[in-house]
Amino acid sequence: MATKAYNLLEGKTGVIFGALDENSIAWHIAEAVYREGGRFVLSNAPVVRRFGTLEALAEKTESIIIWADATSDDDIRSLYAEATERLGRLDFIVHSIGMGLNVRKKKEYEALNYDWYHKTLDISAISLHRIVSHGLALDALAEGGSIVALSYIGAQRTFSKYSEMGDAKALLESIVRSYGYRLGKRRIRINAISQSPTKTTAGSGIEGFDAMYDFAEKLSPLGNADAASCADYTVTLLSDLTRMVTMQTLYHDGGFSSMGISDELVLQLHRLAQQDG
Repeated sequence: MATKAYNLLEGKTGVIFGALDENSIAWHIAEAVYREGGRFVLSNAPVVRRFGTLEALAEKTESIIIWADATSDDDIRSLYAEATERLGRLDFIVHSIGMGLNVRKKKEYEALNYDWYHKTLDISAISLHRIVSHGLALDALAEGGSIVALSYIGAQRTFSKYSEMGDAKALLESIVRSYGYRLGKRRIRINAISQSPTKTTAGSGIEGFDAMYDFAEKLSPLGNADAASCADYTVTLLSDLTRMVTMQTLYHDGGFSSMGISDELVLQLHRLAQQDG
């Protein structure tokens, strides 16, 4: 069922980082922001151009694409120069960037390739610091704005197959808190959304993802939150309705983060025990 538009972001402008295809959360966020009246630039790494999918989203949302490597200072500075020339000072930033190189190459946590590990942290977390830092230095961020980064509960709890990405998300959430105090002086908010396991292109690259997804689905009172629901939640954090919310990691996970165990899982474990017996 389509979500009704409330024009919550009418007159607001920003940048949405990380949309790849229709399965990505950032893609859904872009659609929801457009529905609510926001105007924005789409950005992703130049290597994504070969997929040829982002152009369809840009056309659908009447936006432009500025290709930028989020680990490159020069690329981010150039992005801000062009984005502010077209849109003026920016009211919102969405950071939906993540890549676990060791995870993708099935390197166990005890035997990480440290070059890949550094790259994972740079892409998935330090890029947020870089985006905020250059935005401030170039005076590209409007007062009263909002920054949202996408995270996962693996930042707080251990999921063995999530491996180095747990470290990356923990760093991401720390950057949210550390920058929150400093951004508050400009009335700019920054928060992280800790989203349910979501069937995205990035998620499918994690070994054991289906098991993580099914476990969360059985444990969460409302089930897993999908990408479209996450997009709607993101809109509220970009809007003025949440103007006093900052430095938070907000769980959008159907209640998973507050659960110990569910009746469904207890019954399933009981059946397994009987089979083994």
